[in-house]
Amino acid sequence: MVAEPLRTVLRSATREHVIGHDTRFTLIGERINPTGRRIFQEQLRAGDFSAIERDVKSQVEGGADVLDINMGVPLTDEPELLAKAITMVQGLTDLPICIDSSVVEALEAGLAVYQGRALVNSITAEDDRMAAILPLVKKYDAAIIALPNDHDEIPMEADKRVDLTAKIIRVATEEYGIAQADIVIDPLAMPIGADTGTTLVTFEVMRRIRDEFGVNMTCGASNVSFGMPGRHTLNGSWLPMAMTSGLTSAIMDTRTPHVVEAVKAADVFLGHDDWGMAWISAHRAKQAAEAAAG
Repeated sequence: MVAEPLRTVLRSATREHVIGHDTRFTLIGERINPTGRRIFQEQLRAGDFSAIERDVKSQVEGGADVLDINMGVPLTDEPELLAKAITMVQGLTDLPICIDSSVVEALEAGLAVYQGRALVNSITAEDDRMAAILPLVKKYDAAIIALPNDHDEIPMEADKRVDLTAKIIRVATEEYGIAQADIVIDPLAMPIGADTGTTLVTFEVMRRIRDEFGVNMTCGASNVSFGMPGRHTLNGSWLPMAMTSGLTSAIMDTRTPHVVEAVKAADVFLGHDDWGMAWISAHRAKQAAEAAAG
């Protein structure tokens, strides 16, 4: 028996966004993240938030539906930094926010200032992580991204990932009263450069999670091409394939038109863009912009 597909509702102060199996694919803009960005880290330590403004603008213009915010900068007060960034971003855009931190205190600080219904990134199947974060998710009526790995390892076998997904859903719903629709699973997209068979396992995991639990799914889309040349082409091919397997959102850099357009095209073929109207209007807007610049 195939599970009923669920819808995950996120909100800003003024806008609602639904992640679902019967709606357009959700693009979660990943750029507001200092990881691997030395200059951005130095600016944040100095209290300079100007790069955030630029990142918000570029991700929104690229088509982001939700913005992921991570403020994991060494030698800073991450809870304070994350709360400031969320407040600033909410003054710049009405897109819902995915609050991204491994620090529980930072998540609480971010949730406390956020206006709306956030997505929290993330928990694993580890008991201590669930016990630390799920009460916050319940308290602030948020949704949660969950990864099916535990203390042992990132499991390579599909069965283990599905079993850990079942554990996460059981604990979140039965012990913390969180709705199953508010659990978004990351099926663990691994780099294709390390093992070309790994993505087939991930597609199997996606199909089984969709069919057995009906929950929505997300992933770090650029992970799959890590270490390979021509990464945008690989990502732009992989995402539509993942969409047919049940992936309903991805954390990605929306400044990559090739990848974004591949996703939008897949929406048309999957019946998630009624009459192709979003595709047509985006094409006309692009033509108009080129004519105006020309």
